[in-house]
Amino acid sequence: MHILVINGPNINMLGIREPSIYGKNTYKDLLKEIQNVAKELDIKVSTFQSNHEGEIVDKIQSCYNTDIMAIVINPAAYTHTSVAILDALKSVNIPAVEVHISNIDEREKFRKKSYTSLYCEKVIIGHGINGYIEAINYLAIKYT
Repeated sequence: MHILVINGPNINMLGIREPSIYGKNTYKDLLKEIQNVAKELDIKVSTFQSNHEGEIVDKIQSCYNTDIMAIVINPAAYTHTSVAILDALKSVNIPAVEVHISNIDEREKFRKKSYTSLYCEKVIIGHGINGYIEAINYLAIKYT
């Protein structure tokens, strides 16, 4: 099994940006945890991060007709604004789980709307970087 983990804008700033909300773990820590769970599950996990919406759309589209069987996505701020990312997910028709480090339901009102959740079969919020591990485990169990 091959899972792609996609992270949107500012996730590369984990540990620096608002640690009271996003925690003290860095992006490098997140990548290490993802690779550790991939090794434990004996699956392949690739990662991608971009601050640019079009690059995220391109990455999702590049999954079509490849060995990628599932996507874990944290679109970050694009969660609340990007119909383009939603449409890209729909176009490749690959199972996806949306993850948010913070509990977006308990934050500003505008963060309560998620366009990408309209496609994703599961949404995990507020579990810190462990949410990624939960998502990978869920997909690995369901699709292998």
